[in-house]
Amino acid sequence: MTISITTLLRRTIPAASLVLLGATASAPALAERADREKPVNLEADRITVDDAKKVQVFEGNVQLAQGTLLIRTERLVVTQDAEGFQKGIAYGGAGGLARFRQKREGRDEFVDGEAERIEYESKAEKAEFFVRAMVKSGLDEVRGQFISYDGKTERYLVTSGPDGTSAAAAGKTDRVRAVIQSKAAKGTPPAPAKGVAIPLAPAGGLANPRTE
Repeated sequence: MTISITTLLRRTIPAASLVLLGATASAPALAERADREKPVNLEADRITVDDAKKVQVFEGNVQLAQGTLLIRTERLVVTQDAEGFQKGIAYGGAGGLARFRQKREGRDEFVDGEAERIEYESKAEKAEFFVRAMVKSGLDEVRGQFISYDGKTERYLVTSGPDGTSAAAAGKTDRVRAVIQSKAAKGTPPAPAKGVAIPLAPAGGLANPRTE
């Protein structure tokens, strides 16, 4: 069934804050700003609302959309603390992975992410991807068992362990993998001739991830 989440959850959740789950690794500072003003629509087979505990559970082929933002998952749980801040947790989906997509601000480019579990805390502006995690922006891509994104500092942490640790510490051989395309591959103009100063500018893809 299709549910207008703005109407249904007005008593317990500010409408715009629910989609912060989707801002996850799409980096709030990089996400399409106009999305925040768009209505939120959600489709699910089942919904459970606990007003007393401030918990909402959406189950069964869950799809959340707001503007260019799209989240697909099998189960979405949203909780709210006493201060009104939300935490969203998305569990599984097609192939056991929760997925999201959102257009980047000012670019004809999307950020895609997936993991077996995705968590987002609105107060900390922090998103975490657990197990088989992947975040892709344009041609750039990072993969690991755990990816954390800090929306305040715009920094990534990618590790080979499932909870922010290195797999090597547990005697495993899993490795973090990243594909960072060169500017030439992204269609930027060639470097100027020798002797001409080259202005420094940040890359347009993902921030450089820290690995452990």
